[in-house]
Amino acid sequence: MKVRKELTVALENRPGALGWLCESLAAKKVNVLAISVHESAEVGIVRLVVDKPALAEQVVSAGRQLTLNSADVLELSAPNKPGVLAGIARKLGAKKINIDYVYGTAVGGKKAAIILKTTDLRRAARALKGF
Repeated sequence: MKVRKELTVALENRPGALGWLCESLAAKKVNVLAISVHESAEVGIVRLVVDKPALAEQVVSAGRQLTLNSADVLELSAPNKPGVLAGIARKLGAKKINIDYVYGTAVGGKKAAIILKTTDLRRAARALKGF
């Protein structure tokens, strides 16, 4: 389990906007480790975990007038099997730690990558230690 810096970028919801963001990061050799995109009528909310968050912030800030926020999140590597996410949620719920949001993926392997934003990151990390 790692604490990672997650960037949240509000992009105009139009063709090419996400491509511009990803190309701008790639041009500076910033690797996207995890991504989540949620749309509304006018704005796409992009959450990114990258290998070089400070550089990514500079890239995003220099490019356009974009809303940019950052937060600490937990990155977990968990077994890719039924009930694992339920166990994580149950452990945190038992400690009265709310999960603000979660996203992740598993691509044909035995492990899943899970990104968690919680109300109390330190307590969440302790509750999930050894997971």
